[in-house]
Amino acid sequence: MAGVALTGTVEAGAKTAQDSERRSSADGQLLYYNHSYGVVDRETADAVENSDFLRDFANFEVRTTSSGNLTWKGRYLYGGQTYIELFGTGDLPGQDGNFGSTSVAYSSEHDGDLAKVSQKLRDKGFDKLDEFLQQRNFGDGVLVPWFDGVQFPVADYPYDAFGAWAMEYREEYFDDPRSKTGPAAYPGDITRQRYLPDTYKDHQMRDLTRIRFAVTELDLNTQLPLFEAGGLDVKKVPGGAIVKDGLTTIQYDVVSADKVGLKQIQMSLNASVDDRHEERIGNSTLVVGPGDRAVWTFDKP
Repeated sequence: MAGVALTGTVEAGAKTAQDSERRSSADGQLLYYNHSYGVVDRETADAVENSDFLRDFANFEVRTTSSGNLTWKGRYLYGGQTYIELFGTGDLPGQDGNFGSTSVAYSSEHDGDLAKVSQKLRDKGFDKLDEFLQQRNFGDGVLVPWFDGVQFPVADYPYDAFGAWAMEYREEYFDDPRSKTGPAAYPGDITRQRYLPDTYKDHQMRDLTRIRFAVTELDLNTQLPLFEAGGLDVKKVPGGAIVKDGLTTIQYDVVSADKVGLKQIQMSLNASVDDRHEERIGNSTLVVGPGDRAVWTFDKP
């Protein structure tokens, strides 16, 4: 499930994008954390949707998006490079709409790098890949190429409640003025900074730095090869795994199928705060400060 584009960065993301270009060519990293989602209980989803605090704290939006064959309503918190979307139980169709369902998407920063990820997977023996084009409808019924994606096909890799995919934004999307995205900082620039707005600067939240998911062993083991093919730092630890991309760390705790779900989100702030503020949002608690970070903990599971 993907989010929506608003206004793009111009100068703010250029240096970071150029740094990313140098970093990618230096260490072979092909993928970077783009966004993730979690399906929370209805009470929490409604509280998030109606939270005045979140609207002040982050670049926050409730939006209904159409890709042509699927329409979804999400609650979005955007940072400078990363974002997250929250759904309530039943907001997504089928299995993905069950409470506790989660997903993560990694994106390339350079045109053509997604194909390298797919080839690395094939070199490892993963011949069955679901390579797809995601399109977007801006409301006029005309579908615009949005991003290319690759994932393990469900028919061959059944899952319990967690999935992942890799994606690469299409130049046609950036070229469409309705996308309101920024200009390229270098040839082949398809970065998150170009895609996301810089209005995060008007709020406290800067970016997502750590996310903790509870997943089944089946789901984790299925997705690890994708993370490894993207050049991410993957470490298996007792009880799960930790995956890093240089900015955002994902912690996976292996649990039984009845305990899966989004557990915690850690965020960096644009500026340090002296005091600690605790905000109760449905069955979750967001603690901001002291210092330059915030921690959002979900009671369920």
